[in-house]
Amino acid sequence: MASLEDCRHALEALAQRLSGVDDRDRRHADFDRSLSAHVPDLGVTFSGRLSNGHITDIATEPAERAQIRLTAKSDDLVALTEGGLNFGQAWLTGRIKVEAGVRDLLTLRSML
Repeated sequence: MASLEDCRHALEALAQRLSGVDDRDRRHADFDRSLSAHVPDLGVTFSGRLSNGHITDIATEPAERAQIRLTAKSDDLVALTEGGLNFGQAWLTGRIKVEAGVRDLLTLRSML
């Protein structure tokens, strides 16, 4: 099981990866949504804001219901952000659950 810090670093790495997207590709990630990542095996929910292809304000304090909600075990969250787990396969097999609109799901998939 990955630690709380491992998961925080994974989300920060994802945020860093998104900021490295070139301007031409950024338009695909150019949307503004609240984001949460629930990690049930650690009993924590991270929240933040996905805006202009960046994840900002990552926190573990309680937040309002996010527009994009991800649920994953700690190891799966780390593997997903490190590229060791394919988002589409993990989602289809139930290893990762995502609650969001269809358009947001498609955009997220292209970003991950």
